[in-house]
Amino acid sequence: MLSTSPRRLAAAWIEHRTIWRWHFYAGLFCIPFVTWLSITGSIYLFKPQIESWLDRPYDKLNNSGPRTTGDAQIHAALSAVPGSSLHDYELPQAPDSAVRVIVGRGAEEFRVYVHPATLAILNVANEDKRPMKVLFHLHGDLLSGDRGSMIVELAASWAIVLILTGLFLWWPRQKFQAAGMLYPRLKQGGRLFWRDLHSVTGLWISFLVLFLLVSGLPWAKSWGAYLKQARKVLEPNAGKIDWTTGRSSEIAARIAKNGEHAGHTGKHRASVAGLSYEPVDRLVATVAPLNLAYPVLISPPTQAGGNWTARSVAGNRTLRTNLDLDPATGKIIKRQDFDSKPFIDRAVGFGVAAHEGQLFPLNQVVNLIAAVGLNILNVSGIMMWLRRRPKGVLGAPVAVPSKRSARWIVALPAAVLGVLLPLLGISIIAVAAVEFLALRRIPAASRWLGLSASA
Repeated sequence: MLSTSPRRLAAAWIEHRTIWRWHFYAGLFCIPFVTWLSITGSIYLFKPQIESWLDRPYDKLNNSGPRTTGDAQIHAALSAVPGSSLHDYELPQAPDSAVRVIVGRGAEEFRVYVHPATLAILNVANEDKRPMKVLFHLHGDLLSGDRGSMIVELAASWAIVLILTGLFLWWPRQKFQAAGMLYPRLKQGGRLFWRDLHSVTGLWISFLVLFLLVSGLPWAKSWGAYLKQARKVLEPNAGKIDWTTGRSSEIAARIAKNGEHAGHTGKHRASVAGLSYEPVDRLVATVAPLNLAYPVLISPPTQAGGNWTARSVAGNRTLRTNLDLDPATGKIIKRQDFDSKPFIDRAVGFGVAAHEGQLFPLNQVVNLIAAVGLNILNVSGIMMWLRRRPKGVLGAPVAVPSKRSARWIVALPAAVLGVLLPLLGISIIAVAAVEFLALRRIPAASRWLGLSASA
């Protein structure tokens, strides 16, 4: 009588060794990137705490004298960065905090810390050189712009394959037993210890890691653009998105902020464009009582005669609110809370907030556990490989002939993933072409890579 075990049923079509090979090569490619992303991501989780600590010198100032106007504070900040224009005025978190004014000059942005009473410039920080911004790009694009973003996206795509094939390999081929599947047999030595540590850790963190991988894709240059096109089709009237996709998208968004009051030959162009910063205090008086999630940015229009805007840029994006404001009266013309955003925007916002550890109180701890688990997987996987690898070969599971039906069962999910993750699909085609057109024709390479059963 045939067993009804899902693993045994799958084994009727899929050769276990085939999935093992996919898992092996995905791991070989992913481990360096996964290690890098888990380390940089773990540090970035604590961005709010780190930035608060770095900004200590500009908080709890000794404010002697009356507070100056927002208009005067903005002009002081613009004068500190010649040729700049106003991008954002950050709503002060406390009366004794320095005013943060974000100004732009071309593709650059600067955060200017202004004393609210004396208008003294306490610091001018290039946004791209702030520690957390550098870390953001180390994590998201390896400090290599769009090209680096696509490399990270490719690694994340193969990491998804790594997790899915790992779950398949975890599923018991024979009798289920908790020891070695739900908890590791730590007293066992050698390969069994590393195997249990690898498989059990992978089981407990796999779904969380899958979520983190998928939720990080909207930032990526290629997949983010892919999502943008899907959004246009599914939600044609959704309006502007509030996340960037790759370094070029970030730069384009900055330049767009310059608008008609962009920087101009050593002077800011407020007077040239006819833009007055006098409404700022009136707008602050409207926005401050709303107690929007901190930080809150008030921004000028990018075209003459346009409305000002105020928006929460809280790490927990589900708390964000966008306001359109009348500069003459300070009244709210339009309000958009998170719940009223299009579905795709809400899904991305929810995912990004969780990815950055800002969605719920223990989010940082949960993500940190996932990052530690990933490094346990990396170390245990390497140890398993080193212990089982025969001399003179890479140590990949040797390819064996499989039934045509088995090939289709493997090819179908690979094709689906290739469509959903275009860079993955392109890389699969490229690897298959190199393997069948070149590597299999070179006996030494074929044996070393485990492409032939004679290896």
